[in-house]
Amino acid sequence: MTKKKPKVRKSGRREKSPDLVKRVAGLKRPELLELWASIEAKKAFDWPPGKAFELCILRAFELEGAEVHWPYLVEIQDSVVEEIDGFVQTERVGFMVESKDLSDAVGIGPVAKLRNQLARRPGGLLGCIFSRSGFTPPAVILSTYCAPQAILLWNGNEIADALKSENMIVALNQKYDWLLRMGLPDWEFLTEENKEHDNVHHN
Repeated sequence: MTKKKPKVRKSGRREKSPDLVKRVAGLKRPELLELWASIEAKKAFDWPPGKAFELCILRAFELEGAEVHWPYLVEIQDSVVEEIDGFVQTERVGFMVESKDLSDAVGIGPVAKLRNQLARRPGGLLGCIFSRSGFTPPAVILSTYCAPQAILLWNGNEIADALKSENMIVALNQKYDWLLRMGLPDWEFLTEENKEHDNVHHN
């Protein structure tokens, strides 16, 4: 008697938010910046918690020319085993997305979750965690020791800077270069203008 092979839906199934995806996928850059401003002001009242932030990140990459796969579910034998916040493919790298718009810094949970998702995929795939509230020290430490899986951590300041200046892919490449050279996942991208502002603020 031959065993049946597990039924795996490789491409994934769209998460149950097609109207929200359609709403963001049609935004031009000025409209995306308006949505981002409402997120920063915590006034995205007509959105499920964290969803506007999640989709805004993906649309920002898409507007810069990246190929984007909107949030989807991965099923094995008709059971949902993964909920993916998105997948982005640039000319240089592809990466899985985990987005968190919380009031507190992100702990080790999302890092461990993304590491496990990366572990069951081919090597060379990158993971990016976007958190407007930053990360706890344990989360940073854990992401430093995820090799051979590679995870980049994006905090709120650099996300805002890269999104507003149309430098999401530039930031991605610079953060990835730093990870390759130094083995550190949390190098912070800032444009020169904001670096100067940050220096003034801290001096």
